[in-house]
Amino acid sequence: MNLYAVLMAGGVGTRFWPRSRAASPKQVLNISGKETMIQATTRRLEGLVEASRTLIVTNDIQQPIIQEQLPQLSRENFVIEPFGRNTAPCIGLAALQVAAQDPEGVMVVLPADHVIGGVDEFQAAIRFAANFAFQHDAIVTLGITPYEPATGYGYIQAGDTVAATDSHRLHKVLTFAEKPDLETANRFLDSGNFFWNSGMFIWKAATVLQEIQRHLPEMHALLMEIGEAIGAPDYRERLADAYGRIQNISIDYGIMQQADSVYVIPADMGWNDVGSWETVHDISAKDRHGHAGECPEIVSIGSRNSYVYAPDKLVALVGVEDLIVVDTGDALLVCRKSAAQDVKHVVDHLKKQGREDLL
Repeated sequence: MNLYAVLMAGGVGTRFWPRSRAASPKQVLNISGKETMIQATTRRLEGLVEASRTLIVTNDIQQPIIQEQLPQLSRENFVIEPFGRNTAPCIGLAALQVAAQDPEGVMVVLPADHVIGGVDEFQAAIRFAANFAFQHDAIVTLGITPYEPATGYGYIQAGDTVAATDSHRLHKVLTFAEKPDLETANRFLDSGNFFWNSGMFIWKAATVLQEIQRHLPEMHALLMEIGEAIGAPDYRERLADAYGRIQNISIDYGIMQQADSVYVIPADMGWNDVGSWETVHDISAKDRHGHAGECPEIVSIGSRNSYVYAPDKLVALVGVEDLIVVDTGDALLVCRKSAAQDVKHVVDHLKKQGREDLL
C-alpha cells in the first residue's frame, strides 16, 4: 500500500485579512507558531508519507510561494487549479494525478492550514484509516472528539464499531449534520456519538473517482477530459476549459453525504481549524493580562484578553478588552473578538471597491 498526501492549499483565508492576501494566504503565514501553517502540516507527515508522494493543490499565484517554503518538494509535487471550484473538483483533480501512477494508492486529503498538537495520535489514526480504506474500498474521515458545544463546525454521527486498534475505533457513519444552533450542539455533546467534522479524508484514488462517477457524473466526465489531456502540449488550455464547466460543490455535499461506505475514526489530537483571529488568540500563549500576538511591547492599562499583531511598533491598550488589532502597515484591522468571523465582509467590500492593492 502506497500512501499519498494531498494538501488543499488554494484558499486565501479572507477571515485573516489584512495579513492573509492573494499573494500571502493564510497557509503560508506563521499565524499559529514559528513555522508557517503549510510547513507545520508537511512536517507532521514526516515518517508517514514520503515527500515524493505529497501533492499540493493550489494555484499559479501561490505555487512559487509555497515551493519556496517547502524546498524538499519539486514542481512535480504541485497540482495547479486554474481557479477555485470548491473541494470536490480540487480532490478529483488530485485523484486523477494519483490514479495515473497508482490507482490503488491511498490518498490522505488534508487542509493545509489546520493545527494538530498530537502528531503521534494523528499519525496512528491515519495509518488505521489508510489500512481500512485500502482493504475495504472504503471512505474514512477523522472525527474530532468535541469538548464544548461548538456551533461553528459540522458534526458526524458515529454508529456501530466496525474495527478497532488498541488506540482507535472505526465506526460506520450514520449522519452528517450541518453547523447546529447551541441547543442542538449541546445535545450532540451529551450524546457521546457526535464528532466534529475535521475535513480530513482517507480513500483510494480509484474509490473516490468511482464515487464521483456515481454521485457527480457530469463532474466525472469533465475530470476524464482533463485526465486525457495530462501530458499534452495544450494541457493547461484544456484544463481551464473543462474546469470552467465543472460544478462548484464541496466534497461533503457531493460525496460524503451521498456515499454508502463511509466510516469515521474519532480522535483527540489537539486539532483546531484556526478559523478566525479569535481562534488564533485562543490557541496562543498569553501574558498576565490575557493578551497574545506578535508585538515588541504591549502597554496594557485596564485592558485584557486581546490579540495584537504589530511586529514593528509598541501598542498601548487602554480600557479595552476582547479586541483584535492587526497592523500590516498598509491596513489596520480593529474588531471585537466576537465579530472575528465577519472580517471576510471587509474583503467583500474591498473587492466591490476594486481595491486590489489591499487584496
